[in-house]
Amino acid sequence: MKATIWSGVRERVEALAHRDRTWDVLGAWDRYGGTGHHFRLAAPLSEPEVTEAETQWGVSLPEDYRGFLLDVGAGGAGPGYGLSTLHRTGTGWEWTDVGGETRHEALTVAFPTSEERARRLAEHEDREPRRSGFATREAFEAAYRVWRDADDELFETSSDGAVCLSHEGCGHFLWLVVTGPERGSMWVDGFSAEGGFRPLGTPHERVGFADWYLEWVIRCETAA
Repeated sequence: MKATIWSGVRERVEALAHRDRTWDVLGAWDRYGGTGHHFRLAAPLSEPEVTEAETQWGVSLPEDYRGFLLDVGAGGAGPGYGLSTLHRTGTGWEWTDVGGETRHEALTVAFPTSEERARRLAEHEDREPRRSGFATREAFEAAYRVWRDADDELFETSSDGAVCLSHEGCGHFLWLVVTGPERGSMWVDGFSAEGGFRPLGTPHERVGFADWYLEWVIRCETAA
């Protein structure tokens, strides 16, 4: 087999299960009422299987993540409470993630850039109803409900074109962008704590899946 950045990574991850100090690794073990990943990985997928999943959802997966699926595993052990698993169900392929956050039907829609995200939010906030603009409280409350529903829709479309890969606790989810200008970059959704999506890295140097995952492996090995 040709050597890749993923060569030997599966073995390195599985070896972590036998090191005492990995007890402190977030999400690895059954602590705080949760079920850990125990440094176990799902079996790798075959080339035809990955291609079938890509065809079903109309996406071309970033090369580093695609290589992980082929050489390391379809999901399992990873940052936070582990990686979402890409698997075949009775109706086709899907990612199973902790929070059920991935919107498969929106994977072909371009993930909004930071600029597009800011523009959408500003336009939405400008449309917020003001009580002074309505003759009655009932009319204002009706308009406000419509605006609030639009707020929920804006939140939902923030994850267009991305796969939810990991839950790190406290409402923080990590996403891999698969469609649009940000394709291949990792983003964190901290809506419940920080008010929105933000990219890992900088505007000029995004963090991709491989860097994100391999950095976690090194941290775990150092801790152990």
